[in-house]
Amino acid sequence: MGELKRIAFEEQPEEVKDRVKGYWSKRADSFAKLRKHEMKSNKADRWLTEILTKITDAAMEDADEMAEAVADKDTSLIKVLDVGCGSGFFEVLLGQHGFEVTGIDLTEEMVAKANGMIAEYGLDAKRVKALTMDAENPDFAPESFDVIITRNLTWTLPHPIEAYGKWYALLKKGGILLNFDAEYAKGAHNLSLPENKAHNMMSDLLKEECHDIYHMLSISALPRPSWDEEVLRKIGFSYVSIDQTVGKRIYAEMDEFHIPDAMFGIVARK
Repeated sequence: MGELKRIAFEEQPEEVKDRVKGYWSKRADSFAKLRKHEMKSNKADRWLTEILTKITDAAMEDADEMAEAVADKDTSLIKVLDVGCGSGFFEVLLGQHGFEVTGIDLTEEMVAKANGMIAEYGLDAKRVKALTMDAENPDFAPESFDVIITRNLTWTLPHPIEAYGKWYALLKKGGILLNFDAEYAKGAHNLSLPENKAHNMMSDLLKEECHDIYHMLSISALPRPSWDEEVLRKIGFSYVSIDQTVGKRIYAEMDEFHIPDAMFGIVARK
């Protein structure tokens, strides 16, 4: 990890994680409503297609069993960890498709929303669940998961290198990391733009708090996703692919889910 530290950043103040947790606790209600709407929109099908395609393409690079399982729609043996699960969108989306999904989130309010959404959709709580846990230090045995997925989380992490290292350890050999994120801090002014539909219901106070968090996090100043790619390769991922067009495909319409910041996708295989 010593070499990685040199491409990292200054030490983060301890208060950052508490600020991030507090911010998402306040947003839990409105965020959960938006995700429930998204589950019933055309975005859900687009997300599922995106995820299945990326898993299959990455697995095919090694011609392994996971690609065959996805292709044959036999996903019941594929264990997924959703890091920073929020209100449970991926738990329901992937759980309905047969995956065994465990979501984790630092925010108790979000975890409660996620488990409520899982129950609402009638999914088996033994196979699909959300737990309160730190994304930077998840408490699972090594090589517990076939797939780790995360969405709009990495930009909030005070210690992303350590998080990437922990996620790598949790993946089985041949396991796949899917990270969907954006350089939100570089577009911080976008929070108040009229085309930023997904944040229209946020109060000015919350927008200011989000802006402050952006600038407390050193990751906000890094050139992403090229920085992420370098870190993932140094950690030991054998295959890393960057897709800068994910957001354009999934959020093509100017609807309630639209955010001006360009979402990218990172796929890495252990």
